[in-house]
Amino acid sequence: MNNAYEILYTTALVVIGLLVIACLVRAVRGPRIADRVIAANMIGTLVVITICILSFMMNEGYLIDIAMIYTMLSFLAVVLLTKVYMGIYREKHRQEQLQKEAENHD
Repeated sequence: MNNAYEILYTTALVVIGLLVIACLVRAVRGPRIADRVIAANMIGTLVVITICILSFMMNEGYLIDIAMIYTMLSFLAVVLLTKVYMGIYREKHRQEQLQKEAENHD
């Protein structure tokens, strides 16, 4: 029975690894910033799942604590990226409005 769990965990880790690679491709290719932020969030989630699976495989409880800390850091990173993205979007929108007003006055 122990061997079946090991095969299951290893298969799950391989699938998660492939999903992380797919998310990394999406983060690099985009095409929008929102796609990149969502891909970064998904990579963080998959890393937490990987840490939890490794915790079960190695029978080490402290890895769950590390996973919880990583979850908080990942959440804060996504909030920060979203805040930066919204600032860039608002600045771009403001510049477009100023350009339109300048064109209307000319």
